[in-house]
Amino acid sequence: MKYSEEEIVALLKAKSRKGFDYLYENYSRAIYGVIFNVIPNEDDAQDLMQDVFVKIWNNIGQYDETKGRLFTWMLNIARNASIDKTRSKEYKKDAKNQSLDNSVNSINGRHSEQMNVDHIGLDKILTTLKEDQRVLVELIYLKGYTQAEVSEMLDVPLGTVKTRIRSAIMSLREKVVEQ
Repeated sequence: MKYSEEEIVALLKAKSRKGFDYLYENYSRAIYGVIFNVIPNEDDAQDLMQDVFVKIWNNIGQYDETKGRLFTWMLNIARNASIDKTRSKEYKKDAKNQSLDNSVNSINGRHSEQMNVDHIGLDKILTTLKEDQRVLVELIYLKGYTQAEVSEMLDVPLGTVKTRIRSAIMSLREKVVEQ
């Protein structure tokens, strides 16, 4: 059975197990992909994905459909949770203590476990953006960099990064509405 976004939100707000199961079944790969792009360790990414779904379940009342789509809201939760995790003292300590074998396994695992963004149609939509916007969207939303980090990395003023991201998001919204 396929639910509309409004039906999924209503089921989640009613704390329906069926709604949660549907959400997990249909969105877990995308959520995992966002997390894994930021935290390239399979076990850590899996653990965080579970935490993200619990956060979505507990905070669904805060979702405002006038501000964006459910999918975007969930991806932002996953991205922010991933970034928060990488900034935590525990994660930094574990990363420093990770053995060489684990590092090699993480790098090798990244290639086989990375989400195929074309599977959810994102790749096709991103190709419609201007190149400078597409690069920013990929770095910030798919790889988990902050706007400040991207500004420094690309040697572009932070205000320019923010303006281009805003334009890209507006353009993507128009494209999604057209479909």
